[in-house]
Amino acid sequence: MQSIRSEIDIDAPAARVWDLLADVAAYPDWNPFIRRAEGILAEGEQLRLVLQIPDGMRMKIRPRLITVVEPVEIRWIGHLMVPGLFDGDHRFVLTPLEPARTRLVQEETFRGALVPVFGGWIGAGARRGFAAMNRAAKARLEG
Repeated sequence: MQSIRSEIDIDAPAARVWDLLADVAAYPDWNPFIRRAEGILAEGEQLRLVLQIPDGMRMKIRPRLITVVEPVEIRWIGHLMVPGLFDGDHRFVLTPLEPARTRLVQEETFRGALVPVFGGWIGAGARRGFAAMNRAAKARLEG
């Protein structure tokens, strides 16, 4: 098991941060990490995502949404090839700090047989991607 985390404070209410994250069709307009996203943001639904690892490769994943609680949390689980080899449990958590200030946290836990082999490499790229996405969300909402 391996976990990574990235957080940023954004000068915007949680509802505005939620609206940005929930509009998956608009990700190509602002998101440097999740370059394409398709699907319905509802528990049990499957998303189709194209991730661009900074200075790295593109990955296509089809995670299943586990939790969608507006304006608090989005959580999905994705698998590399088949479940149990390399699984990623990803969460976006929004925490209001003030009426017009929100902390955005992205965290992911990797589990599976291939984590000892690929976890460091994929985790490092994902960490950079999370940070880039968080900075882009902040710029979009504060700009």
